[in-house]
Amino acid sequence: MVNNVNEPLLQAADQLKAAVKDLFDVYDLTLGLPDHPQALRMRGRLQTPSEKAFPEINERFRQIGYTPVLRRDPENGLDVLLAMPGVMPQKSDSRVWVNVLLYGLTILATLFVGATWSDQVPADADLLWLISHLWIGWPFALSLMAILTAHELGHYFAARRYKVPVSLPYFIPMPIPPLGTMGAVIVMKGRTINRRQMLTVGAAGPLAGFVFAVPILLVGLALSTVEPMSAPAPGSLIFLEGHSLLYLLLKFVTFGQILPGSGAALSFSGAASEVMAALFGTFPIETGYDVFIHPVAMAGWAGLLVTALNLIPVGQLDGGHVLYSLIGQRARAFTWPVIGFLVAMGLLFWQGWLLWAALIFFLGRSHPDPLDDVTRLATPQKIIAVLVLIIFVLTFTPLPIRIVTGEGLPLDMGGSAALLLLPGLLLVARGWLVRHWGSGALRREHHKPSTPPAG
Repeated sequence: MVNNVNEPLLQAADQLKAAVKDLFDVYDLTLGLPDHPQALRMRGRLQTPSEKAFPEINERFRQIGYTPVLRRDPENGLDVLLAMPGVMPQKSDSRVWVNVLLYGLTILATLFVGATWSDQVPADADLLWLISHLWIGWPFALSLMAILTAHELGHYFAARRYKVPVSLPYFIPMPIPPLGTMGAVIVMKGRTINRRQMLTVGAAGPLAGFVFAVPILLVGLALSTVEPMSAPAPGSLIFLEGHSLLYLLLKFVTFGQILPGSGAALSFSGAASEVMAALFGTFPIETGYDVFIHPVAMAGWAGLLVTALNLIPVGQLDGGHVLYSLIGQRARAFTWPVIGFLVAMGLLFWQGWLLWAALIFFLGRSHPDPLDDVTRLATPQKIIAVLVLIIFVLTFTPLPIRIVTGEGLPLDMGGSAALLLLPGLLLVARGWLVRHWGSGALRREHHKPSTPPAG
């Protein structure tokens, strides 16, 4: 006698088995799992490569109201196909007018900040003057928005290519220096199918932004000048942008010398010493030379910094997606070392890293598995993943921001740290939204019993 309670599950099992009979050879089937009593588990072997079979299985299961999850049982050498009740949403419910409004406000905010960076601002200018002369901030605003828009649309179009439901970017205006924006959020209400999709969606944004940031920075450096450094006047303060290896290299390519630096011919050890001093902010501000950067160069520098922050290889950040796509669940072993590294950097160099470590600890430690965790990256994709992680190393800035007062002392580092806290919160929160709103929840749909697709 069949238990009437299990009869719908048995019917679903028959449908699901018939739906994949030409793709998956079922050895055994289990009805109900400890945490999912309405789920099913099939063990057996795929009859075609997983990257070809799984998308077809996914579509056939969707017609029956289930979502497949593909795993490998290494102990028994079998493929495991889980059938979870419910289906992923196929479209996003974003309101385009909200995206357009926020984008327009962010343009205005970056114009305002760009005006504050302009050398056209008279010494006695007040807030009203800046607001009435927003147009002078267009070089910075156009450059920065081009980089950030490329980054966000890189994610958007990569997700759309794989039919992952994703919203248009929600840009967040913040009309205070140094950037005028907190970046943007894209909400994914779906889940990448395999590691190849995860790499494409995760890396597309940073790569697109990076491709825009480098030439914009080079143009900006060409518009900049090299001048002697000096301490700010009493009662004033100056903003000092941090240095990454790539930023130092681009300055060297443009001006033929290490900047900040002494300007003298150096031995290898002397050059290495100046590079380290620039990276960690120990080069004395009262001596030597540096680039007084044009607003376009400021935007390009910000683009490199945003790339590095996104590519921190942990959890829900873009770098976390790239690392997971490369090494799978072993990426989780890097979570605590990365948090520990950020804590050490915060204690030694810049307190903002302590805030980033806290954000990752509370919101961004975990990483969702793809639906198909059997399909691995092909060799060209592995090379791309490694190159993306190399970009992170080249753009990582140990001391992103320094603000020095006229008394020759750094401003309370908590103040400069806060300048990048909110963008950090946004980056990590974006991953949290993906995990809790998008990548996990399955929508239950009721389907009448139907004939499964023919093999």
